[in-house]
Amino acid sequence: MFIFKTVAQLQNYLQQQRNQGKTIGFVPTMGALHAGHLSLIQMASQQTNCTVVSIFVNPTQFNEKDDFEKYPRPVERDMELLASHTGCNLLFLPDVAEVYPSGLPPQQPFDLGEVALPMEGKSRPGHFNGVAQVVNRLLNIVQPTALFMGQKDFQQVAVVRRLLALTNSTVRLVACPTLREPNGLAMSSRNERLTPHERQMAGVIYEALQWAAQQFNNPECLPQQVQRYCIEQLNGVEGMHTEYFEIVDAQFLQPLVLWQTQTPTVACVAVRFGAVRLIDNVLIN
Repeated sequence: MFIFKTVAQLQNYLQQQRNQGKTIGFVPTMGALHAGHLSLIQMASQQTNCTVVSIFVNPTQFNEKDDFEKYPRPVERDMELLASHTGCNLLFLPDVAEVYPSGLPPQQPFDLGEVALPMEGKSRPGHFNGVAQVVNRLLNIVQPTALFMGQKDFQQVAVVRRLLALTNSTVRLVACPTLREPNGLAMSSRNERLTPHERQMAGVIYEALQWAAQQFNNPECLPQQVQRYCIEQLNGVEGMHTEYFEIVDAQFLQPLVLWQTQTPTVACVAVRFGAVRLIDNVLIN
């Protein structure tokens, strides 16, 4: 595995790979890697010839300074994990000055449309513009054939799909299934900040999502009723507060009033558990 910290080193190596006719798979991360990230890398290595993983904690997508400062950064452990995982060919490990050589820029106002407005967009104003900004920058640096992202961040995937359309990008976006801990908790770097007790109790989030999915097309339990019940159940866990629980169409992320059998549907949730914010989702149909 090669490790590059500068754009020039990275681009020089990748150009050599392209000259040999190789395709480039890209897995952008913020580090604190876990099995979910490794599944993205495995998918990339199966579908492309050269897999690039980046670790960069992007300051422009954090709404809360405390969240940015406390975000886990076990870089040495991450490097060891990637070195032992045969799917990763290259690790890009830039600092902020390398990604933003002119200093932190003001957020570029991408027209991300309605997919960026509800749920995370409402709870974290400006977050998705920060995401679009860094993804656009990293894509310009790496110039991959395909981009691999986790389905756990369902709305983020929708936003990046919109970004690719806005920029007329030819990059293929691959959304990979969510990996879960034994109790159903979606794997996330933020899980490291949970206490052992909180980590076990957080399985209730997936239980609520599963129950919501089971109510699909139930005429006696409409989407808004499902939403209210799940919020009550989650808020009943000591230390847990639900920011949102929404049942939306999977394309535009607009709330459903009635079940629609012909409309792909997803249930999305965000909670604060202690000091940690967790998100998850399940596709319903």
